[in-house]
Amino acid sequence: MQNHNPTTVWTVPGPFRTIYTHAREVPAGTRQLYVSGQFGVSLDGVMRPGFPAQLEQAMDNVEALLAAVGMDKANMAKTTFFLIRPEDLPALGDTRRRRWGAAEPAAVTVIVVAALARPDALVEVEVIGARLEAD
Repeated sequence: MQNHNPTTVWTVPGPFRTIYTHAREVPAGTRQLYVSGQFGVSLDGVMRPGFPAQLEQAMDNVEALLAAVGMDKANMAKTTFFLIRPEDLPALGDTRRRRWGAAEPAAVTVIVVAALARPDALVEVEVIGARLEAD
């Protein structure tokens, strides 16, 4: 995969370069995985309490789904985060840097919404994974 941040689009600020890119190209002959939005629900079906725990669990769930098909965070082409509280944005950024930060990060969108499908959910994470068939 190749990231694209051309000079014809605004320059990504330094603090965000490890967690954001404008576009990520997925080459032909690539296997793709579309991960449905993941909540902070643990294996026992319990929603974790609070934003940090829910985000960590949702990211764990995404990583488990990627691993199930032989992919990992390096194979993430696109991530989308849905939050219900804008005040959680700094914690989201910190956690993303720690867990999914990379020199060539996935394309990302963060959306603040009024509510999610589960009333106890504070965050939802969806991912598109991609891996060359030869890998």
